[in-house]
Amino acid sequence: MAKKAEVKNLLEAGVHFGHLTRKWNPNMAPYIYMERNGIHVINLYKTAAKLEEASEALKKIAASGRKILFVATKKQAKDIVAEKVANVNMPYITERWPGGMLTNFVTIRKAVKKMASIDRMKKDGTFNTLSKKERLQVDRLRAKLEKNLGSISEMTRLPGALFIVDTMREHIAVKEAQKLNIPIFAMVDTNSDPRPIDFVIPSNDDASKSIEIIMTHVTNAVAEGLTERKSEKQAATEGQEPKAPKAKKKETEAVKEEKAPKAKAAPKAEEKEKVAKKEAPKKTEKTAADDLTKVEGIGPKISEVFNKAGINSFAELAGKSEDDLKAILADAGSRYASKNPASWPKQAKMAAEGKWDELKEWQDNTKAGVE
Repeated sequence: MAKKAEVKNLLEAGVHFGHLTRKWNPNMAPYIYMERNGIHVINLYKTAAKLEEASEALKKIAASGRKILFVATKKQAKDIVAEKVANVNMPYITERWPGGMLTNFVTIRKAVKKMASIDRMKKDGTFNTLSKKERLQVDRLRAKLEKNLGSISEMTRLPGALFIVDTMREHIAVKEAQKLNIPIFAMVDTNSDPRPIDFVIPSNDDASKSIEIIMTHVTNAVAEGLTERKSEKQAATEGQEPKAPKAKKKETEAVKEEKAPKAKAAPKAEEKEKVAKKEAPKKTEKTAADDLTKVEGIGPKISEVFNKAGINSFAELAGKSEDDLKAILADAGSRYASKNPASWPKQAKMAAEGKWDELKEWQDNTKAGVE
């Protein structure tokens, strides 16, 4: 378990400093503790609680195998984000946000593939056959692509979530993520609007110490989720091997039953029925543990809404119509009413049938689950 964020540490890092009172956004009022010397002070107890909530959600997304895209283009956040995020092998944008990065992801992928083709040219030797002028042009193009898109070269599909430092500066990224139903996690200062953000972390997004302490906590949670996923995979592979000896045990038990007198066979049958009845509810528990966030377009908060509405498994989600899902989202609040659940039952059906490769291919070929 990652260490909980302590208010004392947040205070020392200056997370509580907000903007000038005249620059505040009234929607941030619930997170503001007081005003002093013309500056708003953020309530660090709320910051600590929201940071824990966001870290837990990010941990679940990382454990499900989805990528989390980190966005921080401001000078004081660039190096910190690049260093912390590179340790957990997640994509990040620290230069200019490329317009259409999410909404026009297919074109961005073409630019990344162009970078890979230039690398192949250098390995093949075809690069040396070009003229000096052409080689210079190709090198410049490669350097430009590396600077802007190098950190997302391994992101082959849309991310499962977005983590943003300073939502005012990265407003285009916020709008694109909203359009595609991608959950947004963000450090939100007193001058920003928290309404479009799914997981708000009220904090000072200008001081490097503040950014560093928040990023450390968040990346630790992501790393924890990745190790959980790795251990689950290992347990699954190890669990498949010792199936043969179990079959032998069953055979020996069957032989013993045949040798035993028939009078004893009846109570054994009754015992088996009792065991079956006891095991029956365990199966329902497993179905209830389906991670609905594996469906493109469903984030942790929408998953919670569906769980409250009694949709806990892929099979149950697949059985619902688009109108049923829209009604559930509308009841949950206005922020969810704009979501488009048209493809969710289709994706859930593929997941329920175990067609994970087919689902991944379908998701790669569509924009955020919208056909």
